[in-house]
Amino acid sequence: MNNFVLNNWTNEDVNKLDNYLYSIRVEDKITWGKNIVNTNMDYLAIKLPILKSIAKDIYKGDYLSYLDLMPHKYFESCTIDAFLISLIKDFKLQKKYIEKLSKYIDNWSVVDTLKFNIKNNEDNYIKYAKDLLKSNKPFKRRIGVRIFFSFVKINKYHNDIFSCLDFLKNEEHYYVNMAAAWLLCEMFIHFPDSTFNYLNKNNTNKFIINKGISKCRDSFRVTDENKEKLLNYRIK
Repeated sequence: MNNFVLNNWTNEDVNKLDNYLYSIRVEDKITWGKNIVNTNMDYLAIKLPILKSIAKDIYKGDYLSYLDLMPHKYFESCTIDAFLISLIKDFKLQKKYIEKLSKYIDNWSVVDTLKFNIKNNEDNYIKYAKDLLKSNKPFKRRIGVRIFFSFVKINKYHNDIFSCLDFLKNEEHYYVNMAAAWLLCEMFIHFPDSTFNYLNKNNTNKFIINKGISKCRDSFRVTDENKEKLLNYRIK
């Protein structure tokens, strides 16, 4: 299958796409890649730029008819879904398909492929992110944390970001905590003073604090002076 621009996707078309994806699998990378992604989905080790290109082509046609046929077969199929959903600019429509996809996500990679078009819908996305944090599904909670990344450079929402970290004080899932640690690191990189103030209060969990500090200390975007100061905030 070489034409991905269709006026209406059917199950037969999806099967053709699945067969095409299988035909370009990279056999010697499958076990290695699947272990990194840590997914139970069938995995084909196809490079992300190829999947992104396929998604862009599907988007040129009736891409919603493709998304309506979820769930799709492979990890790569879900990644294509995530790339497509990231192109949706309407908040309600993007939320609809994030919700649909989130029922099938079992790994960090598909979550992190999602991008959020927050412009002119900032408050809607903040509310949605907070709702996602309350989910009993860990990868939905990770989506919630990932949404907050889009607000790091918007001062108005910094309290919401720190509240997100506070909310995760009792979080136990590794991939949710890792996303939160990255979020803490991003806040520190861009706004060290306010993040130091947050660290002084220490209202989130030990993993987020210590892993966030570790990521800061590994970053070339953090000064040596601040890297040393951060050691004072590690929790033993």
